[in-house]
Amino acid sequence: MSDPANPPMGRLDAFDVGAKKLTIQTEFFVRPAWRVETKVYLAGALKKVFTADASETPEPDLQRFVNDFHQAKMDEIVAGLKRVSSPS
Repeated sequence: MSDPANPPMGRLDAFDVGAKKLTIQTEFFVRPAWRVETKVYLAGALKKVFTADASETPEPDLQRFVNDFHQAKMDEIVAGLKRVSSPS
């Protein structure tokens, strides 16, 4: 698969969670095949990596694919934090 003419930009968001910083970084990679990776860091330590295959995504839709994947992972993480922090 060839490199896209206009590769999508990645996304980066950071939040304070208590005294620690939660960072969510999404990047697009072209090799070995088009894919998107979202990495979750807590206080600078890598905690989790999510990967999605983007090889079937048409090039004009790559940025939307990156944005949607990033937003979905952020929503999952925020929902999980709310469940953990809510009193039972």
